[in-house]
Amino acid sequence: MKKKTRSFLLALACLGMLNGLMPASEAGAASSTPSILLDGYPLAFPAEPRLVQGRTMVPFRAIAEALGIQVQWDPASRTITAVKDGRHIQMQLGNPQVVVNGTSSQLPVAPFEQNGHTLIPLQFFSTQFGAQVNWDPATRTVSIASPRVKMHATAFYAISSYSQRQYIPAFDAVAFGWARIDGNGQLTLQGKDFYWPKPAVDITPEKIIEATKEQGTAPSLMVFATDGTGELTRLLADSGLRERAIAEIASLAREKGFSGVSLDFEGLGLSGEIATARRQFTDFVQLLAKRLHESGISLSLVLHPLNSSYQGYDYASLGKLADELVLMAYAYEDEKRPEPLGKVNEAITMALAHVPKDKLLLGISAASENEQSIDGKIGLAKRHGLKGIALWRLGLVTEAEKARLAQSIEMKEAVPTFLP
Repeated sequence: MKKKTRSFLLALACLGMLNGLMPASEAGAASSTPSILLDGYPLAFPAEPRLVQGRTMVPFRAIAEALGIQVQWDPASRTITAVKDGRHIQMQLGNPQVVVNGTSSQLPVAPFEQNGHTLIPLQFFSTQFGAQVNWDPATRTVSIASPRVKMHATAFYAISSYSQRQYIPAFDAVAFGWARIDGNGQLTLQGKDFYWPKPAVDITPEKIIEATKEQGTAPSLMVFATDGTGELTRLLADSGLRERAIAEIASLAREKGFSGVSLDFEGLGLSGEIATARRQFTDFVQLLAKRLHESGISLSLVLHPLNSSYQGYDYASLGKLADELVLMAYAYEDEKRPEPLGKVNEAITMALAHVPKDKLLLGISAASENEQSIDGKIGLAKRHGLKGIALWRLGLVTEAEKARLAQSIEMKEAVPTFLP
């Protein structure tokens, strides 16, 4: 019993000596597991961050690839090559000298290997790639804000979006929600929320479309429908209604000068014959895509995510037929609160199992996001290398959110005099 006590006291003394050698902030945080957040969402990492000579060392490849940096490893020379946006960087394990586009510079701590993974100073991502980085010793959290990138941006425009029409030129494309499928399964330009707008003094819908194209933004006709009373099911199951709707959608898009059609058919596959709903919707899209493409008009599909209650969408088939898919990764919880990043990330991951990333736009609802939370959604689109984002909708975007968008992605210059 006394021998065990002496051993225990000796162990405590050794632990006290170790704590005396460790900075107080690190000693107090040693019990917590370190984490890396990229744009506010956890990033899986193979090696824990370490503090060396006062510098935070982080696993290079995991962070680099999440930022879209191409990484190559030469085991013979123990050299890493990193390439992004014309920037070519070479570094070697154990050597603080790095070569950036042919010019040498020095790291504060040389890269080293830890359990088969290369660790480099966190600040490297800021100085060489423009990311904002931070280490919080209290929570042992590495926070990284990805740099601004060029990414496609679509905005949706509804009847109540007129007050923010000046934002239109800042986007690559705008989908105008002025048509819908009615309760009889027929295309209509009349209704409560989706209808062809009346002129505002001398500004007509046609002038908005024309001005949009003149500013280099692609206008598309958004056709909305829901299966709330079974109208979509009737449309898709009836060959006569289907052919009529396809012909009318294609004709309206041509006559009004739209560059594309954005099909927003919601509510399929909540119950009933899900396989039938998928097949019928895919058949409709196949016919519509053929008709539109013959006239040089693109087709975008706005879809419920695969982790939603609506399972009537065959992503793999639809991704082959349409020019792009908009992933409505929102309305998971309270629409007035930011969407949970975990659910959004899950939706993207599930979609990418069926659809190429260069065809996928992440739908973001301005109704549920704010100027802080919107960064996380854009960050996920960047991390997965998606084609871009699609914002629902103009009329709901605050000035602060618009500023955050412009800080995260390279948007076009908005024209102050656009349709004054």
